[in-house]
Amino acid sequence: MNVSLRYDQGAMRLLTAAFVVVCLAARSSAASAEEEIRRAEKAWAAAVMRVDAQALEKILDDQLIYAHSTGVIESKAQYLDRLRRRAQKYDLIEHQQITVRLHGDAAVAHSQVRMKGVSDQVPFDNRLMMLHLWVKHGGQWWLAAHQTTRLP
Repeated sequence: MNVSLRYDQGAMRLLTAAFVVVCLAARSSAASAEEEIRRAEKAWAAAVMRVDAQALEKILDDQLIYAHSTGVIESKAQYLDRLRRRAQKYDLIEHQQITVRLHGDAAVAHSQVRMKGVSDQVPFDNRLMMLHLWVKHGGQWWLAAHQTTRLP
């Protein structure tokens, strides 16, 4: 009877250790995915400020919904066209805080940002709440939706 009890205790220790390893791996994976989204947010902002259409082609999902704080909604093609023509120019996109929530192969990034630039020849300097929906396919995170709301 002692032998089977020892076996059960040993098996329990092994299962417990395996469980801990799996939990730590899942936690590490979630932390690294969150960091990937934070880097993606910074890469998006840098590409927009540089008007780097080539980089944005690799960041923006083909089915992008881009909703500006003015209420204007654009597709990926429309948004990139405005940037290329300099109808929309960002001099500053500064994340003041970013909260990321993961949902499988999707992530929501909620930020407070300051954006400065020119839209249709009208300067702007806005404090905004920004919501980004990122989706992962092909091993890469893609920006699928953008929504901003002006803050007072």
